[in-house]
Amino acid sequence: MWLKGFHLFFMTAWFAGLFYLPRIFVNHAEITDEATSERFRMMERKLYRFITPWMILTIVFGLWMLHDYAWAVWGHMLWLHIKLALIAGLVGYHFWCGRIVKTFAEERNRRSHVWYRWFNEIPVLLLLAIVYLASIKPF
Repeated sequence: MWLKGFHLFFMTAWFAGLFYLPRIFVNHAEITDEATSERFRMMERKLYRFITPWMILTIVFGLWMLHDYAWAVWGHMLWLHIKLALIAGLVGYHFWCGRIVKTFAEERNRRSHVWYRWFNEIPVLLLLAIVYLASIKPF
């Protein structure tokens, strides 16, 4: 159970950052003055660097559990395959956030704050689906 505990701890830390970083993008896309923009660029860069190790540790402990027991017990069940696909999508979302951090750093953002508000909802939906699948194991 300690593997699961570490996995859940690192996942929670990672998601905290994935919920906050796009919110910073929303605010950054709304402002016009350079001093505030520079502050947002620094916040985005630092937060992205901070949450990336949490993503890596979440994956490491998840794969460890998968190797130790989860695949042998649930590998034949569809819910686990869907969960793994959603996690792959979440990792892609993380790296997409990294590209956006770079876009803002290079002052090339062309998206509106409304677009970022919608973008901000993606990890919420993924978390809901992942937690549902992992806890209910529906099929």
